[in-house]
Amino acid sequence: MRLEHAAAYFRDLAAARDFFVKYLGAECGEMYHNPATGLSSYFLSFDCGTRLEIMSRPELAESSKASACVGYAHIAFAVGNREKVDELTELLRRDGFSVVSGPRITGDGYYESCISGPEGIEIELTA
Repeated sequence: MRLEHAAAYFRDLAAARDFFVKYLGAECGEMYHNPATGLSSYFLSFDCGTRLEIMSRPELAESSKASACVGYAHIAFAVGNREKVDELTELLRRDGFSVVSGPRITGDGYYESCISGPEGIEIELTA
């Protein structure tokens, strides 16, 4: 068994798409739009076969910005090595994204940084 894909909602679907393509090397499929529900989405594919569906719809409710709440916590991307974690973290910082933590070695031995990505979605970058 394998995880087929994960999904996340965004208000600005184009900005989210551009983020994942520019910084994390995603390949983007065609936009899907359902006129009956207002749902629009893209499937983003990454080089290891992982997919992320990014979605939007007109009636999105605000989510809790609490750092610890039931539900989605973060999404992590293994970028290859420590140098790439450092480089991408610095690029994201220069481009105006907030670095939440790191780069650092965590208590469980990961080398990672955590950034606040599009619309505040938490993204870990790991070696």
